[in-house]
Amino acid sequence: MKHIKYIIFAVTVSVFVSCDTEEFLNPLPDTAVAVDGFFQSDADVLSGVYGIYDALQGVNSNTESNIGDFNRGVQFEHLLTEHRTDNTRNATLEGSKADFHRYVVNANNVESEDYYASMYEVIFRANNILDFVDVADESNQARYTAEAKFLRAYAYFKLVRMFGAVPLVTSVVGPTDNEALFTRIAEAQVYDQIIADLEEAVSVLDNSSKSRASKAAAQGILAKVYLSLESPDYSAAQQLCESIVNSGNFSLESNFHDVFYSELNDEIIFAIQYQTGNSSESQSFSSEFTSSTRAGSEDGQNIVNENLVLDFAAYGGNRTAESYITFGTSNEVIKFLPEGSDITTTPPSYGASARDAGNDYIALRYADVLLMHVEAIMAGGASTTSSAAIASFQAVRDRAGLTATVSTITKEDLLVERRVELAFENQRWFDLLRFGVAEAVLSAHSAEMGYVFDARKLLLPIPAREINISGGLLTQNPGY
Repeated sequence: MKHIKYIIFAVTVSVFVSCDTEEFLNPLPDTAVAVDGFFQSDADVLSGVYGIYDALQGVNSNTESNIGDFNRGVQFEHLLTEHRTDNTRNATLEGSKADFHRYVVNANNVESEDYYASMYEVIFRANNILDFVDVADESNQARYTAEAKFLRAYAYFKLVRMFGAVPLVTSVVGPTDNEALFTRIAEAQVYDQIIADLEEAVSVLDNSSKSRASKAAAQGILAKVYLSLESPDYSAAQQLCESIVNSGNFSLESNFHDVFYSELNDEIIFAIQYQTGNSSESQSFSSEFTSSTRAGSEDGQNIVNENLVLDFAAYGGNRTAESYITFGTSNEVIKFLPEGSDITTTPPSYGASARDAGNDYIALRYADVLLMHVEAIMAGGASTTSSAAIASFQAVRDRAGLTATVSTITKEDLLVERRVELAFENQRWFDLLRFGVAEAVLSAHSAEMGYVFDARKLLLPIPAREINISGGLLTQNPGY
């Protein structure tokens, strides 16, 4: 874990330009100091909490192009999720980023390796805060603890669904403690830790922020965890979703466009924030979604597959025009257009700071919770006529302009509704797994596209670099 071991011993001194908790505050590195020497006050601990978000936010690859030295956080996540579904693909077959949509990722893939290291950096930074939280003011200790545990759980939830059994590190350990760092722990035990962390976050946090951990964010992620278990707890997931609905703190935006361009709006429950034009605070994925007129550094990522285009035509409603656009033969994502974009021009314009974009990464929003509510009520069945499920489902469809009254919701209805509502938000991969249809859907998709897919590819390979560092203690997933 080359990128993350230094976190055990050092933390970056941070510089902040604002104290508004509704803005993402990135700890800008100044100097590295010993942890024991740095955590001396509440402000130091809070700075360390912000540092956990910094690891999740990642570094703009158009700012620092050396993947080997910079963690990207969630900025590569579309490659590991959307590209591995029937939703999107890379514009070309060249380079390691194109490996995901063709199901040829190997243990040396740099983007997969980077994502794995990024999530562990989140985890290790969270563990650091938990180790020194008693330095903080007593009135803040419970919140800082809950916030760190929420973020640790969030990272582990990503890892366990993509890589399977992974090392479970819940305290600060030394760089020579290979058993703790590299022993893979059964998925069920990882989920137990995720649930415990999120339950504490639910009990402590409030809903005063959308760009930091909150009670509703913990409830929503926990609901998804319960739905993702080998034996799902549908009742618990339903109760959590209903707690969010009944809180009155969130609502669907009337205009689907505003979900993505009116940041921290009423629909957002948790978002990872970026800042346009600030190389230390921006993201690069928005520019890389362009292709016909290239605003990014590559030929285009997240090019929309034809079968998703057909689903948009049948089920998208007014979401379609706000989700993708066709330029010539290229179907391109437009949910995250960089600030200053004008796609009505010929050629389209992507503003002055396309490669330093400020579009937020939306981790959880209210529409997702409503559709999870339906899923929980359906409880693994083929369909439901529950009035509560229909109310949640109908609300999402009504906003999309699909006002025909629904009397029965099938599993297929719900899956396609989630597909068109949450397209390009990195949810489809996990939906296919949770609904138990990933192998069937992806096998059919691969046959259509000329790819080769088999069930072993439902897990990504453990990065070879990590196995090498472990001296072989860290084992590989089958088939790699």
